[in-house]
Amino acid sequence: MMSPHFSIAIDGPSGAGKSTIAKLIAAKLNAVYLDTGAMYRAVGLYMRRHDIDVNDAALVEQAAAEAKVEIKYVNGAQRVLLCGEDVTERIRKPEISAAASAVSAVPGVRRVLVAAQREIARGQNVVMDGRDTGTKVLPNATLKIYLTADAHERARRRFAELRCLSVTYEEVLNAINERDHADSTRQESPLKKAADAIVIDTTGVAVDQVVERIVTLARERCAPENNG
Repeated sequence: MMSPHFSIAIDGPSGAGKSTIAKLIAAKLNAVYLDTGAMYRAVGLYMRRHDIDVNDAALVEQAAAEAKVEIKYVNGAQRVLLCGEDVTERIRKPEISAAASAVSAVPGVRRVLVAAQREIARGQNVVMDGRDTGTKVLPNATLKIYLTADAHERARRRFAELRCLSVTYEEVLNAINERDHADSTRQESPLKKAADAIVIDTTGVAVDQVVERIVTLARERCAPENNG
């Protein structure tokens, strides 16, 4: 039996399987799923559409106020809206990944989106994935997981997802490596493992095995006898 109002934070680099695994865990535990990275991707898309230099923090922070990002759930699936338009698929292109990494380093952008993420998590069971979920967004999460995998393995997975977008494996691998470097070296909320997070390497491990391990950990951590 799970205790009420639990939160699970899943962090890790791009392509580690966070979104896929978090969605399956949320379904198994009857919790809300939130992909925080999708929100930054939407802001990055807004900047590209309006020809705003994503490396100009002042311009990005100013324009971010106009980038209305909303999260909707349709038949239990998360959809990302940008100024009313569903951009769920569009934000997955490699060039948007680079833009997302740049805008996520802007303090003003992070303040707005982190507040929105915490509001979504308030008062309900949530499984949230991102890059600083356990360290910044939900520092008191019931369970924190840090997913990782070999860069080539992560690129292979992402390439399989993007086949319909006419990109090469090399382009995807380069984007993965660039995103890793940018996310781990930025000053504002860099990608890193929370001190109390459990590390799970998903290289060569089936998704269902990873899901079952985390679900088991969650049920153990969230058992009423472990919560007072």
